[in-house]
Amino acid sequence: MYRSRIISSILSIKSIIKSLDFFSTLNDKDVDLLASISSINSYDKDYILHYEKKESNNLLFLIDGLAKAYKIDKHDNEIFLYYIYKETILSEISDITSNTLYSFSNIVLLEDSHILTIDYQQFKNHFLNKHILCLAFINEVILRSQKLQSLISREFIFDSVAKVAMMLNSDLDMFNKLKRHDISLILHIQPATLSRVLNRLKRNEIIDIIHGNVTVLNSSALTEIYEE
Repeated sequence: MYRSRIISSILSIKSIIKSLDFFSTLNDKDVDLLASISSINSYDKDYILHYEKKESNNLLFLIDGLAKAYKIDKHDNEIFLYYIYKETILSEISDITSNTLYSFSNIVLLEDSHILTIDYQQFKNHFLNKHILCLAFINEVILRSQKLQSLISREFIFDSVAKVAMMLNSDLDMFNKLKRHDISLILHIQPATLSRVLNRLKRNEIIDIIHGNVTVLNSSALTEIYEE
């Protein structure tokens, strides 16, 4: 798959770093240092950033675009995990004591994307080990952990109604972007079941459906379905 580095100027990298909320606490000296150990690349849609069970020396940060984390089971079926949106760390952090990053899943880009690539060893030495960006970094790790907790609930605890309710409440934009067939695959339910659930939620005036797009009318009612 084609990829090209589009930004090589340190000045350009600095301006992008300053524009990202994740790095908003850095002073100018820290921004200069981060820019010196970073590069920014553009990647085409469908580019696979990394495969599961692989190590990497780089910390990847999605500047803009969209990515998907997934695994492959023993029958070569894709198991959807979660989406990764812009201004979010792409790399999976499981052990902050290690000098390399280990991939729990495959990550593929769903849109043309720009990615900030940071030398992880130097990032640890100059920032994390000096307690700089630790809070922001830990928060990203917690958010990723919450996504995996939601995945466990979705796969092993929730019934079809709860699965649909959670996705509508937490990821409505993506729900409306995807085809119903693709949503069924993600949630591991039949397309007919998805239709029945949507119709039931509409009858109960929890959602409305206009020209195929879902609008949430009662967010608290959706939450009650999967948190009860």
